[in-house]
Amino acid sequence: MAALHDSSNSSIVVLVLMIISLAMASNFYQDVDITWGDGRAKVLNGGNLVTLSLDRGSGSGFQSKNEYLYGKFDMQIKLVSGNSAGTVTAYYLKSRGSTWDELDFEFLGNLSGDPYTIHTNVYTNGKGDREQQFYLWFDPTSDFHTFYVDGRPIREFKNLESMGVPYPKTQVMRLYSSLWNADDWATRGGLVKTDWTQAPFTASVKNFNADACAWSNGASTCGSNFSSSKPSWFSQELDLSGQQQLKYVQKNYMVYNYCTDTKRFPQGLPRECTPCQMGWNTRFRHKFKILREIDLIVE
Repeated sequence: MAALHDSSNSSIVVLVLMIISLAMASNFYQDVDITWGDGRAKVLNGGNLVTLSLDRGSGSGFQSKNEYLYGKFDMQIKLVSGNSAGTVTAYYLKSRGSTWDELDFEFLGNLSGDPYTIHTNVYTNGKGDREQQFYLWFDPTSDFHTFYVDGRPIREFKNLESMGVPYPKTQVMRLYSSLWNADDWATRGGLVKTDWTQAPFTASVKNFNADACAWSNGASTCGSNFSSSKPSWFSQELDLSGQQQLKYVQKNYMVYNYCTDTKRFPQGLPRECTPCQMGWNTRFRHKFKILREIDLIVE
């Protein structure tokens, strides 16, 4: 496993793509545990569907039974429809402990007719403050959409450990999904509150699949032969076309970027936010190996 930890050119990439495909079937009875919500989260259809519900009393959520170090994760999600202002549907990977690593996708609800916002963040050693937000350019409430690795990138977080920037590559993580109330900040900075007359709010999840290295009793299920027979997702690359798509999405759909918020960081932007590391210099358009890649794809 040590060979997985020493590439300085690796990165985390977040992707969004309109695609047509069939996700692998799953059984949520086998794959996840309902962790909170007092019955508001339900496994239905013989284990093929999970519904998450939110009302004044509580939200709800689940976590994967397994922990993972590297991998490709697919899951189809149908978000809260109608007036979803104040609600957050979350999909994230997180390790344990006080110095945790975390890779976040949070879908911020809005008034009917206004677009959903994808709120992304990266935590390393318990510290986040790396938010980027994007408007969705389609309706994520009309049908299920797939979240997995491949497609059009919307965000890249490079491995810059040589510059003293921590990178989330050594802590095993579980996958979590939840629906909860965050009307103190989620919609227009908290100006628009949750309309509880619309409750209960419901989001649905199906077709979870983890093509990944699960972690059990201090060892990886990928085994000792992983270095000689790596899966396809390990060597996936962001080429010149991917870099161009990344710039297009960030130009047209990004609504917040911590790396340009000088008022928030009056003492100077974080180290990873220098122009060359943000990809604003064409000489950094090189291929690289991705150690852990969490991508968002829309089907």
